[in-house]
Amino acid sequence: MANTSAFDPFTQSFALLMSDGTPINITIPELDAFILYSVQISINYAAQLGASLLFLIVLLLLTKPEKRKSPIFIINSLALVFNVIRTLLQCLYFTGPFCEPYAYFSLDYSRVSTSDYANQVAITVLTLLLLICAELSLLLQVQVVCVTLRQIFQRLIFALSIIIAGLAVSFRLTFCIENARYILALKSLFPLEWLASATNIVTTISICWFCAVFVIKLGFALDQRKKLGVGTFGPMRIIFIMGCQTLIIPAIFSIIEYFVPVPSMDSNVLSLVVIFLPLSSLWASASNDHRKRYTAQPKFHGKLLGSDGSALTGPLVGEQFLIEPLSPSATATSRTSHSSLVPPTNTKHGRDDADLEAQQLAELGHQRRG
Repeated sequence: MANTSAFDPFTQSFALLMSDGTPINITIPELDAFILYSVQISINYAAQLGASLLFLIVLLLLTKPEKRKSPIFIINSLALVFNVIRTLLQCLYFTGPFCEPYAYFSLDYSRVSTSDYANQVAITVLTLLLLICAELSLLLQVQVVCVTLRQIFQRLIFALSIIIAGLAVSFRLTFCIENARYILALKSLFPLEWLASATNIVTTISICWFCAVFVIKLGFALDQRKKLGVGTFGPMRIIFIMGCQTLIIPAIFSIIEYFVPVPSMDSNVLSLVVIFLPLSSLWASASNDHRKRYTAQPKFHGKLLGSDGSALTGPLVGEQFLIEPLSPSATATSRTSHSSLVPPTNTKHGRDDADLEAQQLAELGHQRRG
């Protein structure tokens, strides 16, 4: 028999008694919303925690010992450590006394310990330190990638980068201080929503600026390499791909925060940045090492005969040989008759892609300074 009464058991309410006996009416939908929010945000931070911890281990294991003293490695490692601790403390918050149903609905935090307050303040401070590490890493990489530009353009881009990074850190510092004050005073954080939103927007603009400079400069360099005939997939293209990824994906997470009802989507922005930055260097380094091993090992164990019958040696790169004549006479012959040789094996000298890249960057630098 169908239930024809107006009573809906899924929306019924129940009473909680406060310490002084005052009843608090709580509805089932309110309790469901509280549980759903806690579960969703815990999954979000747990995923960030697992990804950051996993990649920190990978970074420490795969980075070469001689590169572990470099500033970029230290900054990236510190950023991952800060993110691991930050997300861990966030998970502890949503499983701790602050998020017990009675404390949440009655606003009675009398059983919350001092260490729980300290954890909450530490989260805001760690987020600030994480942003500082990310901005420093981006500054260092932009400075390196713009080294072939004219000095006036280098100074202009670096000055703008410092200003934008300073604005992002300033907004985050202000929000960190105000957030800590509200936590210790047990005040609602709703008055700080505008500041949190502004901090998120400025941080996203900062990341997009750095990555746009990075991608545009590398895209121009790749175009010059293509014109020079160096079109193989190498470290520069890997860094270009990861730069685009670091530009687009965090921006997407920052934007959908305002349209998708998933809590703390903006917290993924910094996590993605501190994961993508060292990932690009590891991928590019692995590709470069593979290419060096490939070009260092001859395709055939022995000597290859050229079209003129002279003995030539060199590894295969793509569909062509990197030719290294065995004698000075062969070198002179290859230089004088370079334009008349038909076989593709005699149209390239013994240079690998790394040498071409270094020469091309130097030529670009001289052209811009000239």
